[in-house]
Amino acid sequence: MEDVTVLILTKNEEINLPDCLESVKGFAERIVIVDSGSTDATRKIAEDSGADFYVHPFENNARQLNWGFDNTDIRTKWTLRLDADERLTPALREELSGIMREHDDDSVTGVTAEAWLYFLGRKIKHGTRNKRKIIMFRTGTGRMEDRRMDEHAVLSSGHAVECRERFIHDDHKDLTHWINKMNWYATREMQDYVEYIRNKNAYSIEGNNDKTISSQRAKKYGIYYKFPKFLRCRLLFIWYYIFRLGFLDGKEGYIFHYMYHCWYRSLVDAKILEQMKSGRPFEETGDLK
Repeated sequence: MEDVTVLILTKNEEINLPDCLESVKGFAERIVIVDSGSTDATRKIAEDSGADFYVHPFENNARQLNWGFDNTDIRTKWTLRLDADERLTPALREELSGIMREHDDDSVTGVTAEAWLYFLGRKIKHGTRNKRKIIMFRTGTGRMEDRRMDEHAVLSSGHAVECRERFIHDDHKDLTHWINKMNWYATREMQDYVEYIRNKNAYSIEGNNDKTISSQRAKKYGIYYKFPKFLRCRLLFIWYYIFRLGFLDGKEGYIFHYMYHCWYRSLVDAKILEQMKSGRPFEETGDLK
């Protein structure tokens, strides 16, 4: 086993958690689950697998992860973070092991990886920007930005290297859950946008050593949000579905690109408009039910 602790956040993840745990079995010295009040079999699945199970009230993903980094007694040299609907592939495990050996005692303190997204059971190969994150870092050097949405890990020292292999992002829950999650995300995205309007530097990623992640954030706030509300989401859908060939992924590709780039982004714009008209103070949205 490698000198790494895997930290996973959960809330009613009995459907996804077994595959996630299986993907790190025999790889990580320790597995830590930070749960925010599951009422299904999540705890039993975690403890039966040998994972250490902690419960902490949810504020947002970033604060939940940072709480886990600080309060679960992580003593391994490396820390790796996964969502319950993510999995390591055997090839990625092998590559991560090689990186840990090669950079055991140098200035490399983080590892960046991209995801293969699966939607309605289909691998989405075209049109979408792949989820990208610092998936692993030397324990003590990585923190999450304190943001409600689109949070990334930042490194306090050193720099990150990039994996060739990808992890899998495949949520086995149904479309109703996905829609509810997008509605929940849209509120948080609106709140981050309003804070950006108040502070034009809010989109910068201080201390992040992955230029691609920083560039994506800059394009979102520096280009996308410069276009008019409700027009920008339609243009985004056309860009990804037509010009980036999203249509090649069949019915699943159409549903994903329309629902994410057009419907979800329209919902964010609607919530931005509502907030600007009402001026109400933000309310904490809590955890996704």
